[in-house]
Amino acid sequence: MKHHWLMKSEPSSFSVDDLLRRPRRTEPWDGVRNYQARNLIRDEMKPGDLAFFYHSGCDEPGIAGVMEVASPAYPDPTAFDPRHHHFDPDSSPDSPRWLLVDVRLVRKLRRIITLTELKAHPELSGLQLLKRGNRLSVMPVSAEHWEFILGLE
Repeated sequence: MKHHWLMKSEPSSFSVDDLLRRPRRTEPWDGVRNYQARNLIRDEMKPGDLAFFYHSGCDEPGIAGVMEVASPAYPDPTAFDPRHHHFDPDSSPDSPRWLLVDVRLVRKLRRIITLTELKAHPELSGLQLLKRGNRLSVMPVSAEHWEFILGLE
């Protein structure tokens, strides 16, 4: 059974257009540094799952594309590189603390479905993204919410 996800990235760091330009439109989704998000990647995310590419931390946050999880979870090598801004001195190749998956762009949406628009639909009231205080960079999306959001495009 496929799961659905929402994965956030600040477009100034990595955007849906950046993913569009990558070879095979595929890239490691690195830099997740939250234990709850890491656990979702490790325990629940599987190749073939679909994810919304969500632009956060920008003037108009919203869903910009659809991605497919293209690999099982594996250690995030940026955690081992002291020159990288995602470095974690407590993580090592022998005992990795942080994991990632490769993602492949399925398609860029015809338009960004903004956070403001998502909040305007009572049908999405249970969407984790819209819950007060939610800051996770990776979160599950129910099949019902997935279909409703795609219908907004």
